[in-house]
Amino acid sequence: MLTRNFTYDKIKKREIKGNARKGRGVKMLVSAKDMLTKARAGKYAVGQFNINNLEWTKAILLTAEEMKSPVILGVSEGAGKYMCGFKTVSAMVRAMIEELGITVPVALHLDHGSYEGAKKCIEAGFSSIMFDGSHYPIEENIAKTKELVATAEEKGLSLEAEVGAIGGEEDGVIGSGEVADPNECKMIADLGVTMLAAGIGNIHGKYPANWKGLNFEVLAKINELTGDMPLVLHGGTGIPADMIKKAISLGVSKINVNTECQLAFAEATRKYIEEGKDLQGKGFDPRKLLAPGFEAIKATVKEKMELFGSVGKA
Repeated sequence: MLTRNFTYDKIKKREIKGNARKGRGVKMLVSAKDMLTKARAGKYAVGQFNINNLEWTKAILLTAEEMKSPVILGVSEGAGKYMCGFKTVSAMVRAMIEELGITVPVALHLDHGSYEGAKKCIEAGFSSIMFDGSHYPIEENIAKTKELVATAEEKGLSLEAEVGAIGGEEDGVIGSGEVADPNECKMIADLGVTMLAAGIGNIHGKYPANWKGLNFEVLAKINELTGDMPLVLHGGTGIPADMIKKAISLGVSKINVNTECQLAFAEATRKYIEEGKDLQGKGFDPRKLLAPGFEAIKATVKEKMELFGSVGKA
């Protein structure tokens, strides 16, 4: 069993006292439960946008504030390691929310976490975690998820579970786009998780030309068996708008986007350098060099929030 750790509780108390003392409307990190419950009832979805560094985080937070949209910042274990660990990420996000005066609900979420990674993120002060037990036999997935449900409830965190591997590549793990068993989805949902990710033919990364599309028949069955459970669609990059809207109508309340922001950032940065702007004056300054990519991320996030229907829902 997990040992009790008071780090998360202490962080929350410090934030409450600090915001009250400053008299500001700044939000502390929140569980994703309330925002997804509202999204499910309102027939829209909240975007999870993965962060990879300071620029990513700042761009997403500023866009969420501008759009008055709730937002989920996703952190994979690989990205967490790249950014010097989960404690560094947690401290950066919390400080940035305060310094930027962010007032919309923000959840800091572990994306595709291992059992050990989930424990580390709880200790670091994340407000939401995903335990990806889809590669375990269903019995072991249930056992580990059940334990994490109890811990999440104790600490006021939201918990995402997964059934049926998502296709594509995520931190070196490659899946073929499996379609989840609706009955297994019900078994996991009944454990009391906040949200459920189920494979319905979706993949991480770019979708190939021969992609068959989402399996809405399976999604409808999962939706029927899991009741009001907010469902999660991974691999949101490249899915046609009409499929996104249909998925939302069938219970999808959280949609993950990562690759599309990466592609937009890379394209804008490449254009800046190919045009020789890095050789003009102090164009080599990282603050100028990264600015076009920063703006490209903002534009991508805004477009997705409008498509998902979360604008004005904060």
